[in-house]
Amino acid sequence: MQVQNKHHRFTKIGLVGSGIMLGLMLSLTYSAVAEKMVKPQLPLDDLRAFAEVFGKIKSDYVEPVEDKKLISEAISGMLTGLDPHSTYLDPDAFKDMQTATQGEFGGLGIEVGMEDGLVKVVSPIEDSPAYAAGLKSGDLIVKLDETPVKGMTLNDAVKRMRGKPGTQIVLTVVRKNETKPLLFTLTRDIIKSKSVKYKMPEPGYAYVRITQFQERTGEDLAKAIKTMHDENKGPFKGFVLDLRNDPGGLLNGAVGVAAAFLPKGELVVYTEGRTPDSKMQLTASPENYVRGGIANDYLRDLPEDIKTVPMAVLINSGSASASEIVAGALQDHKRAALLGTQSFGKGSVQTIMPMNNGAAIKLTTARYFTPKGRSIQAKGIVPDYIVEDGTDQSGNIHEADLTHHLSNPKDDKTGEPVKAEVTSNTAKEKINEKKYAEPQAPIEPASKDDIQFAQAMNLLKGLPVKTEPAAKSETAKTN
Repeated sequence: MQVQNKHHRFTKIGLVGSGIMLGLMLSLTYSAVAEKMVKPQLPLDDLRAFAEVFGKIKSDYVEPVEDKKLISEAISGMLTGLDPHSTYLDPDAFKDMQTATQGEFGGLGIEVGMEDGLVKVVSPIEDSPAYAAGLKSGDLIVKLDETPVKGMTLNDAVKRMRGKPGTQIVLTVVRKNETKPLLFTLTRDIIKSKSVKYKMPEPGYAYVRITQFQERTGEDLAKAIKTMHDENKGPFKGFVLDLRNDPGGLLNGAVGVAAAFLPKGELVVYTEGRTPDSKMQLTASPENYVRGGIANDYLRDLPEDIKTVPMAVLINSGSASASEIVAGALQDHKRAALLGTQSFGKGSVQTIMPMNNGAAIKLTTARYFTPKGRSIQAKGIVPDYIVEDGTDQSGNIHEADLTHHLSNPKDDKTGEPVKAEVTSNTAKEKINEKKYAEPQAPIEPASKDDIQFAQAMNLLKGLPVKTEPAAKSETAKTN
C-alpha cells in the first residue's frame, strides 16, 4: 500500500529485536498491508519443483500430513532462510505480537529463536518470570519438562511453553562456559512489562531505565522527567539513561526518547530499502513520534535544561534495534557519552504484512543508519567508555553470531561470527548428566553492585572512570 504523505507513512511504523517471543515479537518494523502494484514474474520451473516435492510428501510420507501444515511450514522456511528476523506469524503469534506492543501479554517473558534444532534465548524481558529466574540471551533450551526440544519446530516449542498463568514448566538449559546444564522452574504469568523505570539515586542526579519501547514509552519518559524535575526543585546535575538488555520495540518510541534530549528537528535515524516507502528520514519533530497529531506532543513542556544536562547512556550486547537507534543518535550528536559494552548490532527494518487468513509475515525491507550515516548492522555501537559488568543478561551474543545475518552495507567484511562453545552435539551429552548447575539471579540495575552505573555516575561527577581499552574488550571487537 503506497503511502500518500508523511503522516500516513508514520502511521505505518510499528515494531524494533528479533525472533519469536512467548507472546511477544520485537523488531524495527512497519506494520502495514503490502499491496504491490508490480508483480514479479514467477519462476515456473522452481514452482513445478515445489509442487513435485509437495506431491511426493502427500503420497509417500510415512503418515498423512494436512495441506495446511505443509504450506505453513513451507512459508515459514522460505522466510527464516532469508535472515534471522524475517518470519511467518501464524494467527496466534500475530495476535500476541499486537498485544505485546501495549505492554501486557501472557507467557514466560522470553524472546526465542531456533539454532541447530534447539531453542535459543534471544532475550529475557525484564519483570518476567524468565528474567527473574536468570535466563540469559544465548542460552540453549534443550528440554521442556521431560520432552527433548530436538526435532520440534519453533512454533511447537513456543506452544508448549505457553499455557495458563499459574502453571509451571521446567526448562533444561545449556549455557556457554557452564560445564553443567541448568534447570529453571518457571511459573507462567501475564507479563505486564513496565517500559520506563526511574529514580533519583542522589540529589540532583536522575536515572531512567527503558526496558523496551512500547506505545507509551515516550509519554512515560516525559512524565518521569517532569516528576523527578519537580522532586529535584531545579535543574539536574546529571542524567543516566539505561538501555542495557533492551531488545527494542516501537520505532516512534525510539524517536520520541531521542527527541527528548535533542534539539527539535535534528536527525534521529534514516532508512534505506528497495521500495519508496522504505526510505525515510525521521527527525526530532512531533510528526515523527506523536500518534494522533502534533497537538498531542508530550515533549512540548519538558524542562529546558533536559536538552543540555550532562548525560550518560548505558548499553551492552543486549541493547538492540530501537536502543541502538537512540544510543547512536545521542552519540553522533555528541549529546551523551556512552558507557558499557558493544551493542547487539541489529540494523535492519522489518515490515509486518497481514494476510487474508489472519496470519502475517514479518519481512526485512530496509536497513537503518545513524545521523552520521553509520550502519550498526552486524557491528553494533561501541561505547565511548568500555566498562564490563555482571548485569549483562545477553550472554555476549551479537547479530553477527546469528545464522544468515545481513551484511553491513558500509563494510561487507563483517567477519566470521563468534562460534558458541556449545553445539547441539555437546548439548546432547550435557543433558544426560545427572547433576545441574545452580542458576544465578541477575544483578539489580542501578544498585550498589551495578559497576557500569557506578562508573556513569563517576563520569557525570567529573571523577575518574574505570574502563578497559577497546582493544582488550572482547565485546568491543568489530564482528
